[in-house]
Amino acid sequence: MRFIVLNKKQIIIFTVIIAVAIGVVLLSGRAVMTFLVGDRQIPIYSVERADNKIALTFDCAWNDDDIDEIISILKQNNCTATFFVTGKWAEAYSDSLNKLHRSGFEIGVHSYNHDDYTKMSSDEILADIEKTEKAIMRATGEKPSLVRTPSGAYNNIAVSTVENSGRYCIQWSVDGLDYVDTTKETIYERVVPNTKSGDIILLHNGTKLTAQILPDIVKGLKSNYNLVNVSDLIYKEKYTIDNTGRQYATDSSGLQEEASDI
Repeated sequence: MRFIVLNKKQIIIFTVIIAVAIGVVLLSGRAVMTFLVGDRQIPIYSVERADNKIALTFDCAWNDDDIDEIISILKQNNCTATFFVTGKWAEAYSDSLNKLHRSGFEIGVHSYNHDDYTKMSSDEILADIEKTEKAIMRATGEKPSLVRTPSGAYNNIAVSTVENSGRYCIQWSVDGLDYVDTTKETIYERVVPNTKSGDIILLHNGTKLTAQILPDIVKGLKSNYNLVNVSDLIYKEKYTIDNTGRQYATDSSGLQEEASDI
């Protein structure tokens, strides 16, 4: 029997070919994930789009003191947003959650009690998500499909658990850092000048300054972009994610479809 001995360069090329072949096969499914060094799975941070769509998001885990004001500001500016809520927040402030839902805003899961998903098993993560969904559904009547991990912390288990359950794991590409000791002007400068098409912006409710600067942020964003819900920004099938978390639509041949508006 004759054996073929491959050098280091040939092994690397062979490995890449196998990886590409696997990716092509996976295109028939809902999603194609791209991996970093060490096979790390990446959630969606932003979306490659040929239009000017972006998504404004809020994490809700503390109080509901400013919810009415946030709703009013968004409505006055004919602007939508996606709110990622914890299960405990949904239970404690079910009236406010119902207001968000009735106002047409999208609701996503942000864990039940902000526990670290990187320290949990797949079964524990799934149980936590489902517990949060039940709390949300009691207030809204609708089951969310988006999940944002607590503190943005994730590992392969967390991402694959979310994705394999038919949900979408959502991060962010622009962070207002509105929960730290800061100023309104600093929050604005972190958000508006740094936003590009396809970005997902992170803000929080229950902070000292977010509602105060929100009118200026919304007006600054709307001057250049169309604000949509996260579900209307991301691609739901036939997509790939690069090592920065940028999501790309793909056609049936696995080629990037930059002008697509799924």
